[in-house]
Amino acid sequence: MARVTEFFQVRGDAKPHPTEVECGYRTVNTPSGPLLQLSTYGSDDRQSEKKVSQTLQLDREGARRLLAIIRDTFPEL
Repeated sequence: MARVTEFFQVRGDAKPHPTEVECGYRTVNTPSGPLLQLSTYGSDDRQSEKKVSQTLQLDREGARRLLAIIRDTFPEL
């Protein structure tokens, strides 16, 4: 669980992950402005009850950078 402070491109090969998960989101209000919180939940194959696996938080600048990365990756959007 962490606040993302920087995005950087990683070179090299990657493969699609074999499992799929759900992602919840919410706004976290702070004195310095809102944060976007993204939380992934364990896969449906998990033995235990659904619970948060990983949480990332983005401030305005992080969200701006992620939006630019998404637009570069999916220019048709």
